[in-house]
Amino acid sequence: MTDDVRVIKKYPNRRLYDTAISRYITLEEIRQLVIDEVKFVVIDKRTRQDITRNILLQVISEQEEGGNPLFRTQLLEQLIRFYGDSMQSTASHYLELSLQLFIERSQQLKDQLRNRLGTATPLQTLKDLASENTQLWRAVRREFVKNLSRNKTGKADEEETTSTTDS
Repeated sequence: MTDDVRVIKKYPNRRLYDTAISRYITLEEIRQLVIDEVKFVVIDKRTRQDITRNILLQVISEQEEGGNPLFRTQLLEQLIRFYGDSMQSTASHYLELSLQLFIERSQQLKDQLRNRLGTATPLQTLKDLASENTQLWRAVRREFVKNLSRNKTGKADEEETTSTTDS
């Protein structure tokens, strides 16, 4: 571990100990570390395994139990269907890229709105930005379909090679 990564230890009693501040912390404080973009790792004290992902899933679960969930039931069902599917890694990569694009475009939108509202009408500004966003999402979708086609073609080639060598 490098010095810039905060180490949090999870004890068998389910408590989380932040070694940087020498005290126990809650899942809400873990959530705040994520929001503040603090790099951290959660290590199981007994097994010494990295369980950061599990703790982040707990934070998401706790947030979803609140009154305004991010994931609708249909989306969760669709995500579950990808587990074990040949497209699992492609779907994961696509979701990461889509979310990153969404974050970048949201920030750009905020910046552009601040800059443009003084010179153009708000309605025209929103129309221009919507057009730009639509073009970007189409590009992301085209790239996804291209990767999907490559994945299927690669799998078909692999199956053909396997059946040829089995004969």
